[in-house]
Amino acid sequence: MDKSKLNRRGFLGTMGVAATGLVLATNAAQAQVTNATSPSTASSPDVLTRILPRTGERVTALGLGTFLTFDLKPGDRRDALRQVFERYVAAGGRVVDTSPLYGSAEVSVGQFMGEFEGSDEMFLANKVWSTGEYLGDESHAVESFRQSRMRTWRETINLMQCHSITNAPVVIPLMKAWKREGHIRHVGVTHHESAAQDQLLAIVQRDDVDFIQTNYSIFNRDAERRLLPTAADKGVGVLINLPLEKARLMKVVEGRPLPGFAQDFGATSWAQFFLKWVMAHPAVTSVLCGTSNPDHMSDNVQAMTGPLPDERMRARMVAHMETVPGFGSIGTMPWYPGKENMYSGLIREAQANAAQRLR
Repeated sequence: MDKSKLNRRGFLGTMGVAATGLVLATNAAQAQVTNATSPSTASSPDVLTRILPRTGERVTALGLGTFLTFDLKPGDRRDALRQVFERYVAAGGRVVDTSPLYGSAEVSVGQFMGEFEGSDEMFLANKVWSTGEYLGDESHAVESFRQSRMRTWRETINLMQCHSITNAPVVIPLMKAWKREGHIRHVGVTHHESAAQDQLLAIVQRDDVDFIQTNYSIFNRDAERRLLPTAADKGVGVLINLPLEKARLMKVVEGRPLPGFAQDFGATSWAQFFLKWVMAHPAVTSVLCGTSNPDHMSDNVQAMTGPLPDERMRARMVAHMETVPGFGSIGTMPWYPGKENMYSGLIREAQANAAQRLR
């Protein structure tokens, strides 16, 4: 079969740019150079990894995101989610990102990690999303952290992040104290909107954190202008969210063949095409991609193997996407187009209840 004609559905059937920002980041990001390695318990070929600039730890270039996809109601069957997790770790993946904001996701993450023999190898990224009883109060954040440690069954969490920069003047110093006390290994801050990248940039410039998490994709390349180069220069790790634009990228290429040049960097599906584009930025530590479909995970993990596109190829990939109808209007599309009835967990239930009250 011609690999250039394998879209996501075809792949599953067979299985069952702003160049300036990139150049600025390249030299400073040498500590994060991509290497192939096989985690000790992995039963898969070598996977792409990055070295954390400040600690020398090695993490996989693809992480498992859990927003909405891992949120279920109590009593719902979790067989498919367990398979998603199992296929991810079987392929060598070792980074999981979650949050108390993600409904029941923390609970499932904790259970699946606890069942995994190599759970100590997992790099767990969690978050604090809280204010307090009054201005400056830490009690809600402290309780959130206590609950997160119980749910994920971790004495020490690899990375705690201030979720969406919420209450950052209180939460970031608190997380630094947790780090000094040995409760966490890294301090981070997150956001999923480009409008917040100036705030993230200021935090990075102040050397306030070890990690940032931001949105970045072949469609939305805002982060590579200043944020990614500055993070690389400061030795700050970078987690990426929205690499597939919440399935909107997949929607605009639905039914379209991959360009023939995708085989030059080993992409055999559109998901791999988009994920490898993001992974290839030298400032990026790990790309978070969530799914509730085990077969989609089997597709996604292929992006962790083989070559990555170089700077010239990444520009060619962008140029190709700019010829695809609908690509330029992705930002106006709703998240998860065509999947409105999926992910019916605690979050969707609460949102529906709130909407009902407004009627």
